[in-house]
Amino acid sequence: MFDFRIVSLCAVLAFGAAPAGAQEAQVAFGAVKADPSLPVEVTSETLKVNQEDGSAEFLGNVVVVQGQMRLSADRVLVIYNEDRSGIERLEASDNVLLVSPPDAAEGDWAEYTIDSGVVVMTGNVLLSQGPSTISGDRMVANLADGTATMSGRVKTILKSGGD
Repeated sequence: MFDFRIVSLCAVLAFGAAPAGAQEAQVAFGAVKADPSLPVEVTSETLKVNQEDGSAEFLGNVVVVQGQMRLSADRVLVIYNEDRSGIERLEASDNVLLVSPPDAAEGDWAEYTIDSGVVVMTGNVLLSQGPSTISGDRMVANLADGTATMSGRVKTILKSGGD
């Protein structure tokens, strides 16, 4: 006969052994892997270029598209490489939404490093995957390999197929 007390004890010991501060979850993100070599298209209401520091600030309904990945925000700062031959990274703030079909994540701030394909999103991060959601303080998404790690008081709501 199967003894549930043993299984319960094993579960308590296994999960209880994890460090209390380690509140992290790794998940898949986006069905299509991103290609950082694709061109980056930015659309906005306003553009301010700073020749001194090699940056461009896009304001108002900003939409960044690279392949199938879409990043939108109220403000996006584009930082170019030292030799200004290409984009080093994008910093998005206010109403940030990252879509890598079929998944979407929203947060307060995000930084997308182009060469690595890594997006770091912070501040009230909410990841939607179909009917299920995961929330946390921080998400690191690797668009090149289709993975993401959520951390900081991670909460998951899983919807079953029944309703």
